Amino acid sequence: MKTSSAFSFALAASLLASLGAQAASPRTDDQTQLPKAPAKAASSPWFQPPAESSLPNNAFGALVRQGQALFLNTRALAPQYVGNELACVNCHLDRGRKANSAPLWAAYTMYPAYRKKNDKVNSFAERMQGCFQFSMNGKAPAADSEVLSALTAYAYWLSTGAPVGQALPGRGFDEPMPPKGGYDIARGAKVYSAQCALCHGANGEGKKVGATQVFPPLWGKDSYNWGAGMHRINTAAGFIQHNMPLGKGETLSDQEAWDVAAFVNAHERPQDPRLVNQDIEATRKKFHEGDGVNLYGVVVDGVLLGQGVK
Repeated sequence: MKTSSAFSFALAASLLASLGAQAASPRTDDQTQLPKAPAKAASSPWFQPPAESSLPNNAFGALVRQGQALFLNTRALAPQYVGNELACVNCHLDRGRKANSAPLWAAYTMYPAYRKKNDKVNSFAERMQGCFQFSMNGKAPAADSEVLSALTAYAYWLSTGAPVGQALPGRGFDEPMPPKGGYDIARGAKVYSAQCALCHGANGEGKKVGATQVFPPLWGKDSYNWGAGMHRINTAAGFIQHNMPLGKGETLSDQEAWDVAAFVNAHERPQDPRLVNQDIEATRKKFHEGDGVNLYGVVVDGVLLGQGVK
């Protein structure tokens, strides 16, 4: 068990050391063996996926459209696999098209790939199964299920024309370097109040219009669990800096992005489904130490994080 109130820079630095030279490079989950994505040349646009109007009116086009619908309305269309109020589009913005928001066009062509998270070479379908288990806090659909077949077809179509096995600019979240003074949870609370609470709620509950979840919950029982990649402060900082506040990405400083990511991830959320023998410390040692900068199994303001909520 570790203890932190503002989580010292020394501890953050020791955790980041495990990332080695990859600390400031784009990450797609924990695939550190993949080549570093190059920066976008000033004169070139990001890779452009095909326009929806180009979809053919045949069986393939129908499956791609089904995949897009599932991507946008995951809980409503695949409730048996989703255990929270999130949809794929909450982390992969603009229908999975937006650069620096883990776009599908930059992910599909990088599989199969080894993942340290489950210590095996994963297919793209297996990677999505992990999303359902961790980010959606749900149940993984079968690899040959209609849900994963449709989502795979959608990702395949979005990557039309992309080079296979080549890390494209904009592939991950392009994490900002950790600030010199470390991050500060209390300072992050102020950033959250000023920049995030309007959409995501004062208590991280998100915002609904009727039964529709318009803005996703960031902590609590309806958010991603402690096994999701976004529970890493460095990963969340990259996503936040590039994409938030919505429509005003690239406006937060490195310090603000790290601080607010730490504040969000200093809140309790559903348990890591890999929990070892009901033991938080054993789970931290097996799965969370060396997995970026995170607060699982850390005491923050007198509370042990990682107990989970239901």
